[in-house]
Amino acid sequence: MNRKLVISAGFLIFIFVVDQYIKRVFLEGFRWNGDFFSLILTYNKGVAFSMFAFLEEYLKYIQLLLVSGLGIYLLFHKEILQKFNIAIGIIAGAALSNIYDRFVHGGVVDYFFWHYGFNFAVFNFADVMIDFGVVLILFISWKTPKEV
Repeated sequence: MNRKLVISAGFLIFIFVVDQYIKRVFLEGFRWNGDFFSLILTYNKGVAFSMFAFLEEYLKYIQLLLVSGLGIYLLFHKEILQKFNIAIGIIAGAALSNIYDRFVHGGVVDYFFWHYGFNFAVFNFADVMIDFGVVLILFISWKTPKEV
């Protein structure tokens, strides 16, 4: 098996497991309120900022279809998977963890609520890892020499 594919799968599994472990802590009742942010349990029925919540039960199937479609696309474009293997593993693990939440809990388990100066959306570790993976793809693209 290709080494980069194994690394990508390793990151996928690691991010998925860590995210689910953190969420389990909140599902078992952990709460904390602070001056700047609070750690509270919420269920996001939509995507970012609860958009598309009106899709209700269909949203999890749409997301699963989109992630599966991207996975199939990457199998046919291995050069992309080779170049961005770590970032893709991180994003896939986080995305699958959030989709898993939709099937098991009826919504994505969110818990980090920033409220100092302004109220921000409640989010989770997987959301941060998706953002980190995208930034990593942008950084690698920026640092890679351009072919002329």
